[in-house]
Amino acid sequence: MNVRRWTAGLLAAIVTVTLAGCSSRDREDACGNRDGIIECAPDQRSSAPKLAGELLTGGSHDVAQDRGQVVVVNFWGSWCAPCRAEADDLENTYQATKGSGVAFLGINIQDQRDKALAFEESFKVTYPSLFDPPSRLALALDIAPNTIPATIVLDRDGRVAVVIRAAVKQEGLQPIVERIAAEQPPPAGSR
Repeated sequence: MNVRRWTAGLLAAIVTVTLAGCSSRDREDACGNRDGIIECAPDQRSSAPKLAGELLTGGSHDVAQDRGQVVVVNFWGSWCAPCRAEADDLENTYQATKGSGVAFLGINIQDQRDKALAFEESFKVTYPSLFDPPSRLALALDIAPNTIPATIVLDRDGRVAVVIRAAVKQEGLQPIVERIAAEQPPPAGSR
């Protein structure tokens, strides 16, 4: 009986991973994929799943509150060397674009709160981060925890505009964020 449960659980995990791969692959096929940066035209974008939870510093946050702004979501962990390498570039991009209707949100995964807080203090991160040790939010966006850092840019309507599955540099990220922020909203009634 235990072997049957184990086999059923293994099969369910394989199906889940396969389906997650298909949805990521579908997005890559429908949108442009340039050097690991998947960018979707406005008519190809899908709505992001609910991104809400407990903030690392206490309280809570829901990305739905940020509707009308471009939201840059970065998945990170204090244990992740590439996350350390990109921390200054993310903060600098945040500082350069926050006056243009751009919000940043970190999502800390598979971490301990004290280590994550020390990371933010060490790198002087000023934007908020959700605390998601089980990586539920990453998995909801097809970001496998072993593939971070990853950065997702949501347009002003909360749709996934860009997915970057690598560490970012300010000179690469900032033009993307500025381009999405400069998009004109569709005319009323055109959706």
